[in-house]
Amino acid sequence: MPRPGGHGLKREKGKKKNDADLPQYRWILRIFLIAVALSAALSFASESVLTGAGIAAALLVLAVFIGLGIVFDIIGVAVTAADERPFHSMAAHREPGASEAIGLLRNASRVSSFCNDVVGDICGIVSGTTATVIVIQLQRMLSVHKVLLSVGVTALISGLTIGGKAIGKTVAINKSTRVVFLAGRFLHIFHRSSK
Repeated sequence: MPRPGGHGLKREKGKKKNDADLPQYRWILRIFLIAVALSAALSFASESVLTGAGIAAALLVLAVFIGLGIVFDIIGVAVTAADERPFHSMAAHREPGASEAIGLLRNASRVSSFCNDVVGDICGIVSGTTATVIVIQLQRMLSVHKVLLSVGVTALISGLTIGGKAIGKTVAINKSTRVVFLAGRFLHIFHRSSK
């Protein structure tokens, strides 16, 4: 025999579940919009620099985006590995950046998603565009087949990116507290200047 109000309880549980899912959908929409805006801005910036640029400028842009991808990958891994407890002590002593570090750790999954996926993927895309410019420049300078140049440059960029991130992950795991604290200090500078 069904209990009175049983259907009402099911409806309440279903409603609570849907309400809990809403922030997740908002986050997905927000990260999508951030990714589109950031990708457009960084692509526009790199295209502006690379238009009519020489090989030195192209190599500099490439180094910046590979480096940026590695740094954000380190932060993304560190926030998932770090312990929150040391930062509470720092925050109690009003250490600049400690409260920002706690904020990063409490939103570790979102910070990791932004750093590793959004910034990492955008840097990879821009690196690929830059590789095309480098191949064109090298082809003008050297009498090497375009396919060989393209394969060589792409392989080198992949090696640098993957190798850099592998080293970065080791640093992020072993020095996670330090990395998160430095990220918190960096955010603190912006918070202080915006007040």
